[in-house]
Amino acid sequence: MDKIDHVILKLLQQDASLSIGEIGERVNISKSACWRRIQILEKSGIILQRVALLDQASIGLPLTVYVQLRTNQHNDIWVEKFRSITESIGGVLEVHRMSGDLDYLVKAVVKDMAGYDELYKELITADLFDVSASFVMETIKSTTAMPLG
Repeated sequence: MDKIDHVILKLLQQDASLSIGEIGERVNISKSACWRRIQILEKSGIILQRVALLDQASIGLPLTVYVQLRTNQHNDIWVEKFRSITESIGGVLEVHRMSGDLDYLVKAVVKDMAGYDELYKELITADLFDVSASFVMETIKSTTAMPLG
């Protein structure tokens, strides 16, 4: 990746709806050269996908929760069951296997506490040892943009 690729990636992270022509103009390359670069970035896996980011409150999911999970099960069968359960829950945005005392960290969005209770009941079908949750009171910073120097 060179400097032009970095600028293209910055532009796409800010607004993935920009046309190839607009991006090409901003980085001072032709439309076809810009298209080829973006295709290479996609094929190489640097660009994973292009999406629209939604305002969660506007779609009725104003509450963000981080769920900390511990399990006594550390085998492939349990992990696949857990993966299947978390993938089937629409409000679950992220699932991370963690180092240290915590086994898994789940980020989810829900409508309200009753929505969290439904999420909790679905998660515990995975035979968990300990579940605790923290609710976001205020978001200070939120971005999906990766730093590119």
